[in-house]
Amino acid sequence: MHFRHSDKDTHNPSSRCTSTSTRMAEELTRHVIQSSTPVREFDHLGEVTAVTVFPDRRRVATNSSDGVLRVWDLTSGVILKELEGFGDTTQDIALSPDGQLIASSDENGFVMAWHSETGRVLAPTFRAHTRTIWSMDFSPDGATLATGSSDRMVKLWNTATWLQGQSISCNGFAHCVRYSPSGKLLAVATNNGIDIRGTVTQDRIARFGAPSVSLVWTPDSTRLISGDRDDTTIQEWDSLTWRRIGQFWKGHTGHQWRMAMNCDGTVFASPTKHNHIRLWRLSDRQTIAIFQHSDSPRCVTFSMDGKYILAGGNNKKVSKWAVPEHAWPEGASKDREIQQIQDCDTKAQASDTKSQDSNVDAHGSEFKSAMHA
Repeated sequence: MHFRHSDKDTHNPSSRCTSTSTRMAEELTRHVIQSSTPVREFDHLGEVTAVTVFPDRRRVATNSSDGVLRVWDLTSGVILKELEGFGDTTQDIALSPDGQLIASSDENGFVMAWHSETGRVLAPTFRAHTRTIWSMDFSPDGATLATGSSDRMVKLWNTATWLQGQSISCNGFAHCVRYSPSGKLLAVATNNGIDIRGTVTQDRIARFGAPSVSLVWTPDSTRLISGDRDDTTIQEWDSLTWRRIGQFWKGHTGHQWRMAMNCDGTVFASPTKHNHIRLWRLSDRQTIAIFQHSDSPRCVTFSMDGKYILAGGNNKKVSKWAVPEHAWPEGASKDREIQQIQDCDTKAQASDTKSQDSNVDAHGSEFKSAMHA
């Protein structure tokens, strides 16, 4: 009887499908890289609320619950600058595309901006909104800073004068504002859906989706990724039709307050409520790596070369993990080879210099000996 029961299950289509699905899930799990140990951590003085990497690839900036914006050396972990302007918890950071302007917002609606190289204040602290500013973004040309707030407004600021330009009334809290890389569109995530505006007139082009808290564009501006507020959903949208592409992304858990995309739009990162940073392959929406964070990750970004991610959270640290090499952007391996050659050249030059110095010292000693003789 036991044999007949087994034979029946083998020929049951439903049983075969279940078995196949299980095997596929197990196969995918085996290929997911999991790590609980970052390759590096930067100790912070407060909970980290935002993190962004400079275009020069050498520096990273963070915002914190202690009200200070810090600029770090990515290699040494040394704090290069501490830019103070708030007594309250800072929220978001925005960095201009050329890396020259950096702005910070706080939970009381204030904004401050600096020249990132010199630390010179460009815009003394000013009240941009009446409530928390959740998100900011510079336009691709750096001429405008967009700010989104719980006061249901998005405001546009001229970065030459720091005077307010146009404002956009939203149908809900403005949780995230993101310019498309093309500069033609401004996407706003609210607790009533996603609002798409033209950047010339600010007219609404589309409104769709569920309540959302985070947005990321692909580098070619053809797709928009959104993280929903009320559930565990990540969705992908076509920027021509504004229809969803495919099904919901499976495997995510928790609010996606700050998500990130690598430089060539092939890998996507999102924090989860289970203290994970999850890496996704955009082509098939499959998880390729899961990094274990120690306490409530709140923000994540990629290094400029796409070989690392950096995440901040309630553990008062910025944690750096290595992206699996097979998921590096095209050309990243070549960049590494060039860097290794440059490092070798630098070491060789240092060795030559040291050798020359030794020769000079030797000649000096010979000369002194001859003089004494």
